[in-house]
Amino acid sequence: MSQPLHWVVPAPPPDTEFFAVYRATHEFYREAQHREALEEYYEWYEQTAAAHRREFEKMRGDVNIFGWFSRRDR
Repeated sequence: MSQPLHWVVPAPPPDTEFFAVYRATHEFYREAQHREALEEYYEWYEQTAAAHRREFEKMRGDVNIFGWFSRRDR
């Protein structure tokens, strides 16, 4: 039995300041990671929207084949 007084003397409480610093650091890194992911999403969205706008402009110049088969009078 290496610690005979283990059950008699309670262990000291954990250092709360250490856990407060750990939690603040953890929250900071989570916030930084979230902002970085959000920035990457914004860049992806902007690139995708630009590609869609280019495709839409290209499609405007295409021949409307569906209109040939439509029986509506214009």
